[in-house]
Amino acid sequence: MAFIRAADAVVFSLPGITFTGLASPCRGSNENAVWLIRLDPGAPPVPHRVTREEIFVALSGVAEAIVGDSRHKLEPGCALVVPADVEFALSNPGELPFEAVVVMPVGGCAVVGEQAPFVPPWAA
Repeated sequence: MAFIRAADAVVFSLPGITFTGLASPCRGSNENAVWLIRLDPGAPPVPHRVTREEIFVALSGVAEAIVGDSRHKLEPGCALVVPADVEFALSNPGELPFEAVVVMPVGGCAVVGEQAPFVPPWAA
């Protein structure tokens, strides 16, 4: 059993986005990786794919998701299930930060453009 205190969670930052790693193989989970995502207001979309299904559960703020040819507005309480190998992107067109809990099976990788698949550090 693993217990991850919020104060001990590892934080990763990219321009306009923050990932807080909660559960992953290096944090005691064998089956799923779980993290918090925060998109700053005005954060632009970053198109990418994942090799395993990824689930977002919106907690606060509003984000726009583009999944394949579909657009979705994520508001608190909404869940978005992104299938494997489908290009998607999240953006925050609002004035407040968007926050969500994200879950992906262990071993899932991200793929940006034609780059090689990689396990994001918040999911490792």
